[in-house]
Amino acid sequence: MTKNAAPFWCIFDVDAKRVRIAAIDQEMARPEFWGNTDAAARIQKERTGLLAVVETFDAASREIDDARALLDLAEAESDDAVAEGILSDLAATEDRLAALEFRRMLSDEHDGANAIVSINSGAGGTESQDWAQMLLRMYLRWAERKGFATEVVDTLYGEEAGIKNVTVIVRGSYAFGYLKAEVGVHRLVRISPFDSNARRHTSFASVAVIPEIDDEIKIDIPDTDLRIDVFRSGGPGGQGVNTTDSAVRITYLPTNIVVVCQNERSQHKNKALAMKILRARLYEMEEKKREEEMEKLHREKKKIEWGSQIRSYVLQPYRLAKDHRTGHEVGNVDAVLDGDLDAFIKAFLLAN
Repeated sequence: MTKNAAPFWCIFDVDAKRVRIAAIDQEMARPEFWGNTDAAARIQKERTGLLAVVETFDAASREIDDARALLDLAEAESDDAVAEGILSDLAATEDRLAALEFRRMLSDEHDGANAIVSINSGAGGTESQDWAQMLLRMYLRWAERKGFATEVVDTLYGEEAGIKNVTVIVRGSYAFGYLKAEVGVHRLVRISPFDSNARRHTSFASVAVIPEIDDEIKIDIPDTDLRIDVFRSGGPGGQGVNTTDSAVRITYLPTNIVVVCQNERSQHKNKALAMKILRARLYEMEEKKREEEMEKLHREKKKIEWGSQIRSYVLQPYRLAKDHRTGHEVGNVDAVLDGDLDAFIKAFLLAN
């Protein structure tokens, strides 16, 4: 960024955001505003997001103006050391504006929502089940890095190791907008820890992501369309983790969609959470019916096997993580598996 860099008003549309914040402030000043707590919380969340952009932009604008004045003074006095320090500060300002520009790409209707992530093991048995568990850890670590909250609501463990499938809710600003980049089949190549001959194996697992819909969106689900079963939660190897029948399985009979929730010890809480996930899935189905392009929220589903992967993670004979949609690749696979996913996500969003 040079000292003559143009302001970013047109990119971030800050004036429009200021107008919207002022309108929200007027709305919040009305006594009846707080009567609907859900609506009030949603509008407050919108204001917080808008304010974060405006404050970041204002701070960057002040830093740029100060830097221009100091650069003029440093040039007049031929003080190279001061000039280098100012340019270093400007680089940090530019990084913050670049992050703001990245956030601007997340403008689809549901991008700001929480995300419901499902991971399913594919071809490869225990190998793929272990790989599915590695993917779960990767996304939990990524969410931790972003300051997002996570809740694992259902896990079906493998007989020997790993998981057959898992559902986790990721709660945070733009969680769905980020994680929609991860939808598809993920491929792992490594020396198998389960092979006594230490041979190289290829494993597959699929990742599906849908937005957690707003509570104000009403999805009519007649009780006659539901079959609700309760059972005792279980852990690896069939070990009981609860002494009461608190786990809930809800089957939506018209389409045989099944949602299981066993994270909470309360049957009531598990049922409420399972219904929330079911509503999100039914809403997604309705969205797809109304769209000319059937895969707006979900990429085309493919078999979880060779040739359909969106990304490969190779640990042997070389080390490389490569996204086949964008061509972005990283040699430090361990960092990627530890949740360092932002470069892949950014490359995907820039390409779409």
